[in-house]
Amino acid sequence: MNTMQMGQCKAPVSQSTSVAGRPVVSQARTQLRAARKSLHVTAASKSQIGRWKGMDEDMSDDQQDIVRGRDRVDSLYQGGPMQGGTHNAILSSEEYLSTAARDLNNIEDGFYISPAFLDKISIHVAKNFLDLPKIKVPLILGIWGGKGQGKTFQCTLAFKKLGINPIVMSAGELESGNAGEPAKLIRQRYREASDIIKKGKMCGMFINDLDAGAGRMGDSTQYTVNNQMVNATLMNIADNPTNVQMPGVYKQEAIPRVPIVCTGNDFSTLYAPLIRDGRMEKYYWSPTREDRIGVCMGIFQHDGVDRSEVEHIVDSFPGQSIDFFGALRSRVYDDKVRDFVQGMGIENIGKRLVNSREGKVEFEKPAMDLQNLMKYGKLLTDEQENVRRVQLADSYFSGEASVPEAQKEAAPAGGSLLG
Repeated sequence: MNTMQMGQCKAPVSQSTSVAGRPVVSQARTQLRAARKSLHVTAASKSQIGRWKGMDEDMSDDQQDIVRGRDRVDSLYQGGPMQGGTHNAILSSEEYLSTAARDLNNIEDGFYISPAFLDKISIHVAKNFLDLPKIKVPLILGIWGGKGQGKTFQCTLAFKKLGINPIVMSAGELESGNAGEPAKLIRQRYREASDIIKKGKMCGMFINDLDAGAGRMGDSTQYTVNNQMVNATLMNIADNPTNVQMPGVYKQEAIPRVPIVCTGNDFSTLYAPLIRDGRMEKYYWSPTREDRIGVCMGIFQHDGVDRSEVEHIVDSFPGQSIDFFGALRSRVYDDKVRDFVQGMGIENIGKRLVNSREGKVEFEKPAMDLQNLMKYGKLLTDEQENVRRVQLADSYFSGEASVPEAQKEAAPAGGSLLG
């Protein structure tokens, strides 16, 4: 490149140093002031949102973002599990993500629902959603009865029939090492169900085995602060079902009413003012012969057992609970499982049952004939009788080192894996 060409290249540079008689620096300052003024106006008005709304509004959840980002960076830069530090949420995820909502779509059809049971739950739910003039509708329906009578499963089937996915609590959640946590959890779950109703979908709250978590089982059971607060919280919710606030929040905010259904074995162990009429409606569930036959038909529906055989089995074991017949069906598979274990060898079953490349173990259906079912039913009742008759705890407390005669009497019948 010669000298003339170099001079021609420099000319445009010298011309760009000035625009309309003003330096470029002065023009840049003017544009910056205008941009700042425009930004100030935009920030001052909440209604003026830019086209990049996702960047203008922070819709993220810091706690969950922290959890999601875990293990995506070197372990040197994040704290260990259950410790404070980077990539560990400060608050529990239970306060953000609910695991209490029960999805009932995976329950197949064909199971028996007692008409009286379904009638009681459907009326209770409907009354709580209706606006009845000058009527005090109990918020809680307490279903109680003997052990193993299918109360929980009947409630589940009734909820599915009504199209309700309930918010579920168990008795184990009604006690905690921290005072006040169970009462707070009840309020949180109630408000969660109320939010679902507010969005236009029916919902309810279901508490399993209320008496086991909040009841007083004799003088030997310790009555804790959490027991008191659970009873008091349920009483308060039953009295004010549309004004349930979290602890420390005192604003008046009306929320939709949520019907509560709870199960138990003995509600006389609960705090008496909680179960009084007006707060809790009580329903004693004792399945009739027709109910027991209907439930057993659902248990054996895939095994080719006809109704006459089911009736004979139910009549042969009149004092047994409904879960006895489920255990009876499970016991029939013992011979198939025993043959599998003996064929594989006891030392090799772990490799076949856990993470096996051969896939899931499948069995041929055992013979569910009446004779076979009656045989295993007799074995189950014999085991129950042994527990009632041979009370080893009394012998231990009396100082006897061993009770060989009782053990011989209680020896279980049936085959063995060892011979």
